[in-house]
Amino acid sequence: MRRQDLADALDTELMERLLPASAVRAVDGWLSRSGAPHVSGVGDHAVEYVPVKWAGIEPWPDQLSVQTQASVAVISRAQVVAAARAAVERGDWHEALVASYVWGQGRTGYGSHRLKEILTEPNVVHALAQAAAALREGSAVAAYRVLHGAVRGLGPAFFTKFLYFLSLAMDVQSAPRALILDQRVARVLRVHATRVGLSMGLASAADVAAWIWSDSGWTPHRYEVYLHWMTAAAGQLASSGIGGPNPSPDLLELALFQGVWDPMA
Repeated sequence: MRRQDLADALDTELMERLLPASAVRAVDGWLSRSGAPHVSGVGDHAVEYVPVKWAGIEPWPDQLSVQTQASVAVISRAQVVAAARAAVERGDWHEALVASYVWGQGRTGYGSHRLKEILTEPNVVHALAQAAAALREGSAVAAYRVLHGAVRGLGPAFFTKFLYFLSLAMDVQSAPRALILDQRVARVLRVHATRVGLSMGLASAADVAAWIWSDSGWTPHRYEVYLHWMTAAAGQLASSGIGGPNPSPDLLELALFQGVWDPMA
């Protein structure tokens, strides 16, 4: 059987099984512990960054601290959405990218240099605008396809952040919604897919899972599979009474990113 056929069979099985009981318990414990964050959504999820390390990056969103500040600042998802919304109103796609990129890099020291190179790419504005248009039409996958390999230096771990925040800023009602996909999340899904594949008798489960849930470079098809799986898994949490009556898929994305569930346990 071809590797793609094996991958398709594994994807089908993953959609049937979704989250195991251990994952449901882990997410429930994460949300129900005393003083637990994110019970009202992920808008309060914040990261630290040092504004002065981003000196020279333009345009600089008002929601970010001034670039002369040498101490650590904090920006939440909700603030990035606000920055993206202001950028959308002006049609300034550069600014929306800056807000999401700074949030995504956090305190990583080399982020500014990489972002400067991305912002000077001749096709970046057109690519971002085309992706935004695809989002407006209701297709997160089409928006992903626009940006996939389009701008040198801007990989999916970061342009999915742009798509995620932009979709919230524009109040896009696409189904499924745009979500962040990065290395941490992909690695959790790789381990889960390996275990599911082995349980279904797939001898090459580890190799197939490593191929489809690689560390980067996910195809538009893989992003589509990811969105549908995350949306269905969030529905599973809802049916279990976890995360409120309608937990959003980005709550599950954050849980996977933070290592709330260890699929090896």
